[in-house]
Amino acid sequence: MRATAFLSAALAFVIGGLTAPAQAAPDQPNILFIMADDLGKEWISAYGAEDVETPHIDRLAETGMKFTNAYCMPQCTPTRVTLLTGQYPFHHGWTNHFDVPRWGSGAHFDAERNASFARLLREAGYATAIAGKWQIDDFRVEPRALYAAGFDAWAMWTGGEGGNRSSNKRYWDPYIHMGDAMETESRTHHGKYGPDIYTDFLIDFMEKHKNEPLLLFYPMCLVHAPRPATPDHPDLEGDKKVRHTAMVRYMDKLVGRLVKALETNGIRDDTIVIFTTDNGTAGIQTTANGHQFNGSKGNRIEPGVSMPFIVSCPGIVPEGVETDALTDFTDILPTFAELAGTQPNDRWQVDGHSIAPVMLGKAEQSPREWIYAQGGGVGSFENQRVVPQKQYDERVIRGKRWKLWVDDSRRAVALYDLQNDPWEKNNMIDSDDPQVQAARQQLMSVIKQMPKVDAAPRYDPNPAMPWDRYDSYKGMLEAPSRRVRD
Repeated sequence: MRATAFLSAALAFVIGGLTAPAQAAPDQPNILFIMADDLGKEWISAYGAEDVETPHIDRLAETGMKFTNAYCMPQCTPTRVTLLTGQYPFHHGWTNHFDVPRWGSGAHFDAERNASFARLLREAGYATAIAGKWQIDDFRVEPRALYAAGFDAWAMWTGGEGGNRSSNKRYWDPYIHMGDAMETESRTHHGKYGPDIYTDFLIDFMEKHKNEPLLLFYPMCLVHAPRPATPDHPDLEGDKKVRHTAMVRYMDKLVGRLVKALETNGIRDDTIVIFTTDNGTAGIQTTANGHQFNGSKGNRIEPGVSMPFIVSCPGIVPEGVETDALTDFTDILPTFAELAGTQPNDRWQVDGHSIAPVMLGKAEQSPREWIYAQGGGVGSFENQRVVPQKQYDERVIRGKRWKLWVDDSRRAVALYDLQNDPWEKNNMIDSDDPQVQAARQQLMSVIKQMPKVDAAPRYDPNPAMPWDRYDSYKGMLEAPSRRVRD
């Protein structure tokens, strides 16, 4: 095949010992970025899951690199916008969940006002495709929103569109928006299983563009509720854990299909495959590493924000490596930029830092001393615009050992020693131990450099639509007849 300035003073760019990769990476390696929906790492057997096996994902870990300290945000929308833009929620403004297709109000991910890793790579010569779940634009209003965000082609569940009951289906009989720069269509695919359609679409795009640099982004619908039977277990009945487990197995199977397609098309050794998830599990109990997990979506404890993050590329990414290097989703955009041999436009402020040297075995540690997460509530309206629920959202920041919780008044309220207290049971915020006080002061010094008021989403409003709602989004969630699933 083919041969931020933000908070920089708070980061120590310390590089550890070097580990040489087996061979040099291609000038522009393909990237397959897979992100499962609502799945903590306690459900991945490579991370110690005891109630399910995920052999295809485990194989990626065995032949690549497994991160143990990778942070996302606690829920859907903040995570998705963070990884697209390379910015933390207090900068990009999507600090809480907001289901754009359902609630309208003119809100959307405005590609003219926000960076996108896909647009960056397309400008660098990549063929770009996306399939799965988006939910930050209404495709009825913006049928080519994904093209504006940097994707050449797409097959996306629309999200639950207000006034369109058919659009609620993402699994069986899915309602999917397909298109490219020239034409688009949204319709129901009767008798089909959505995850199969999304996977087939990416494989087809891969086959057509295998002689070009490729960016394939797969924000999966699996394993989010509802939990219908999968094609492999069409008659499965039982409680939600039984059905959830079947969905995890099917998710793993689709990961295997994609890797097999890379091999069949002769591009596996030129493709960096990344597997991760967008937030913790939604209320399903399971056991991993001898510990019971209750599901922590929307929570800032470790199972809610510390996600599986696996990188694999034979001969390029060192094999069988487990790393404690710190990273969070702001690092995705600058990492992809470095891999593609480009850099973000000066117009865009990027909070993250490239971890490409870690992935490629050129460094043992990432260029950062802390990782960060915020969010967990629902969006709201003010003057007919989407705004954060609070001026300043609760957040957590951590290094290798210490984790600090900060409340919505910018006060440090909890400090945990993750080395000795990984389950965050012993709050040491009031300890007079000099080491503990030093850790608190160090992390709080970073918090103090962040804005005192979180930003609101940047967008030029779309035209008003009949389904738009402007009353309290929280009130909508609390009304049983209008409850939504993000």
